[in-house]
Amino acid sequence: MKELSFEQALKKLEKIAEELEGDDVTLDVSLKHYEEGMKLISVCNKKLQEAKKKVEVLVKKEGKNFQLTPFDEEEID
Repeated sequence: MKELSFEQALKKLEKIAEELEGDDVTLDVSLKHYEEGMKLISVCNKKLQEAKKKVEVLVKKEGKNFQLTPFDEEEID
């Protein structure tokens, strides 16, 4: 099986979430969706970590005057 892109995995996660919000989902289907969702989350996390490493390398290589600082999600809000 071909590895999914970040966007493909995220789209599948969104579809799973929509299906799980429905009233007619059985326990077995919910568990299968949960298992697939966990695998998709792993793919997304892996892709994000790879992207972060690439950005860090580019900043270190090209931006000698730049300093990397930890990303703080709370600063976004």
